[in-house]
Amino acid sequence: MTDSSAATLDDSVRVTDDAVLILDRRVFPDRIEWVRAGTAAEVAEAIRDMVTQSSGPLYATSAGLELAARQAAGLPLEAARAALEDAGRLLADARPTNAHPREAVARVREAVDGATTTEELVDRAVAAARGTTEHYRAASVALGRSTVELLPDGARILTHCWMDSYLFGLIDAAREAGRRYEWVATETRPYLQGARLTAHSLRELGEQVTLITDGMGAAALATGSSIGPIDALVTAADRVSLDGSVVNKVGTLGLAVAASAFEVPFYALVHAPDPTAPTGADIVIEERDPREVLSTLGRRTASPLVTDAWYPAFDLTPARFVTRVVTTRGAFDPERVADHFTTPDRVAGDVAALPRVEA
Repeated sequence: MTDSSAATLDDSVRVTDDAVLILDRRVFPDRIEWVRAGTAAEVAEAIRDMVTQSSGPLYATSAGLELAARQAAGLPLEAARAALEDAGRLLADARPTNAHPREAVARVREAVDGATTTEELVDRAVAAARGTTEHYRAASVALGRSTVELLPDGARILTHCWMDSYLFGLIDAAREAGRRYEWVATETRPYLQGARLTAHSLRELGEQVTLITDGMGAAALATGSSIGPIDALVTAADRVSLDGSVVNKVGTLGLAVAASAFEVPFYALVHAPDPTAPTGADIVIEERDPREVLSTLGRRTASPLVTDAWYPAFDLTPARFVTRVVTTRGAFDPERVADHFTTPDRVAGDVAALPRVEA
């Protein structure tokens, strides 16, 4: 049987008695290696160092908070609370643009508020951390169902970077609805998440996928392209502001502009817009070490004479280039994405995963 539970990356963060194990996506699938983090600080370092990306920081943060809570079990209440708060601060700040770690930390902070003993604090923190992971998976299923409503059977979809649980939820929802899609994936420089993570996982799940370089996106979207018509550009979104601006892996903006030029719809997927970001200008765009652009997978690919580079890890796509922002509660015109918060919740009562189907 082939389903999302058979995808290697669907189980990439594990909690043991004394550590968090994180599958190293920087070397996957060439090697299966696990990075051991013995403290929340080491989990935060792994997130910052790109050991895990996309949904991975959410799972790693939840695991790091569980570990930190258990490690504080022998402390007096206020010391345990302070240790958990320190762990949360480190994890929340590991990737400034990715909001998932902050959401996980906020859930645990809310859960432990009012705990009157260390034992109660630990129990509440562990339950909240695990519940965050379960809710995230359920929300990804709901998000997939919202997206399938926009994509007819047999659609050819162009995607960029790595959608992680969003992708698994979309595939599960499509199969539940009796639909199959064809995929075109960009390689996604400089870490090649599209070539190594997206394309690999799609093939593990029995999906048809064609790999292209980042520079081929506009040509693929162009009318009359030899790759065949692209029916939709579909990506995850790391953040969506209330004015409908979409922040995602750098390169998304160029694809969205090209899609608009060739009248191909662009659907940006996010569990929910960010209520703390009224506009795109309120979202911090993370800039990584520009030396990462000079190498690919640890190997220098630029000329030794080249010393200057630039690496914004994300870009911002204005709402005018976005057809719909798709959330767990449906698909919204980007200018009206705040309507998400007044729309009935589709996740409640849907915590159980979709039934798995054969590929």
